[in-house]
Amino acid sequence: MGRLGPTEIVLILVVIVLLFGAKKLPDMARSLGKSARILKSEAKAMKSESKDDAAAPADPPSDPVVQQRTIQAAPGDVTSSRPVAEPTDTTKR
Repeated sequence: MGRLGPTEIVLILVVIVLLFGAKKLPDMARSLGKSARILKSEAKAMKSESKDDAAAPADPPSDPVVQQRTIQAAPGDVTSSRPVAEPTDTTKR
């Protein structure tokens, strides 16, 4: 019970092709791969930012300098790379 043999795997693949169509499957696989690359690059960026935050001094300077960052997209996806200004907190507490 619970073991998939070759006939069950072939049957599952046939059902998938019938549900989604043979033309949509390559597009779906490409989209899934692109999403995985973006997720991986964002996770890597978050890790490097957390290391930078840990190495930063505990008392920030009184006059913060606003720096502009560029969000990196997946390799080959140049349409979504854009410079982003970090939001600043202007409320006085």
